[in-house]
Amino acid sequence: MRLIFIRHAEPDYARDSLTEKGWREAALLAQRTARWKVDEFYCSPLGRAKDTASLTLQKLGREAVVYDWLREFHAPVLDPESKKERIPWDLLPAYWTNIPGMHSVETFADTDLMRTGKVKEEYQRVCDGIDGIIAAHGYVREGKLYRTASHNEDTVVLFCHMGVTFFMLSHLLNISPVNLIHGMFLAPSSVTIVSTEEVREGEAYFRCQTLGDISHLYAAGEPASHMGYFAEIMKE
Repeated sequence: MRLIFIRHAEPDYARDSLTEKGWREAALLAQRTARWKVDEFYCSPLGRAKDTASLTLQKLGREAVVYDWLREFHAPVLDPESKKERIPWDLLPAYWTNIPGMHSVETFADTDLMRTGKVKEEYQRVCDGIDGIIAAHGYVREGKLYRTASHNEDTVVLFCHMGVTFFMLSHLLNISPVNLIHGMFLAPSSVTIVSTEEVREGEAYFRCQTLGDISHLYAAGEPASHMGYFAEIMKE
């Protein structure tokens, strides 16, 4: 079974839609996705994801199932410095790297920062959501792997966001989302693919084959967008 996660194209956050460049990215993405044999499409309810998906769906004459839990991961935490609510990532390296609990999928949600918000509850909601999709295709979560009565090669495409994708990958691969979201980047309109590896009959584990691929942009001479990547040095 193959899960394909697609981050929305370059966003216009103010309008919750796409920039002019984002629409170009979505059109190039649609040319790529139209060649795939897809069993099911799923989408975030947010405009930037739905707009990105729309060109693919129009091209194929298909519809996507919209799930609220596929929206960008929403569990604000209380920033220890500003005392204001913020997203539970984009943390300073000197902070999160020195907290052992942040580095385990078992303990990250119980660290002091994450406990100031509903990170644990939202993470479970996302885990339950993706497991529900996977179960519908015959793979049932048991501990850290999936049990299956029969092998299949179904392909599922999910149009969503960078943060929630990393939280889903965290669950599928049993890696702390803190490490994933700070150590990896998914460019707008990028494609990430994980597939089941079934070494023993009846047992499956997901393995990442492609992370953040934007070859559809490179092939057309469209530059990558760095929305969500912070390369600037902070000034005190």
